[in-house]
Amino acid sequence: MNTAYKDAPTNTITSGGITYAYRELGPKGGVPVIFLVHLAGNMDNWDPRVIDPIAGKHHVITFSNRGVGSSTGTVPKSMESMADDAVAFIKALGYEKVDIFGFSMGAMIAQALVLKHPTLVRKLILAGTGPSGGKGISKVVVTTYYDILRGALTRQDPKEFLFFNRNATGKPAAKAFIERLKERTDHREAPVTIRALQTQLTAIRNWGRSQPKNLAAITQPTLIANGDNDRMVPSMLSNTMHHQIPGSELVIYPDSGHGGIFQFHERFVPVALEFLSR
Repeated sequence: MNTAYKDAPTNTITSGGITYAYRELGPKGGVPVIFLVHLAGNMDNWDPRVIDPIAGKHHVITFSNRGVGSSTGTVPKSMESMADDAVAFIKALGYEKVDIFGFSMGAMIAQALVLKHPTLVRKLILAGTGPSGGKGISKVVVTTYYDILRGALTRQDPKEFLFFNRNATGKPAAKAFIERLKERTDHREAPVTIRALQTQLTAIRNWGRSQPKNLAAITQPTLIANGDNDRMVPSMLSNTMHHQIPGSELVIYPDSGHGGIFQFHERFVPVALEFLSR
């Protein structure tokens, strides 16, 4: 299969009346790696410097959540409902065991998924995220709107503010990341709608305000990663999850924010590959 994400064709599959758009690449066979995307993200928002090398060794599948990009339906109002959609998508593809790679909101969905459907998941990667009831998560709404405004006023992508430090290290890393997202030029997805963004933000706020889930029930090998200065989901919450998930591994990248795994993709990808290959 094609191992360049920018060229991966967009496919569709229908389950429960919802048509999910997805892309797959890498060698088929074995356990696929399902990628769960961030707030306001569609399939075009995955960094090819993360996707491509992982797809060099594993069967990688990305998809757009219900009501996002080319997928039909309306955006669910909770992480649990988004997790149910992800399970419906995975089962429609015919898989009984998968690895999950979740980033930001996608890693919140991943937590809800693995707790509700533990037998479906072999390994778990949680990046730039926090647990339900995590202190500071409910502030994501204010931070997001503030940085969307900053982006509009400066004609920059809001992710440059949301994902990266605004310093001599973070600014060029942000620019490089945004340019990598533009490598795909054909058959790009429509940006998330304002209504979909608002619904996702509400779901994240509710996740932050809900009762903590029993992360000790997660028995799957788990890799947790973040930058040391995450403005969206406080970095300390990565440590919280690490202490609560038995046997989990934690990597924190210096002088980086929410998008630490993208800023340090050359360091993160080998760690992820070694973790998935065990």
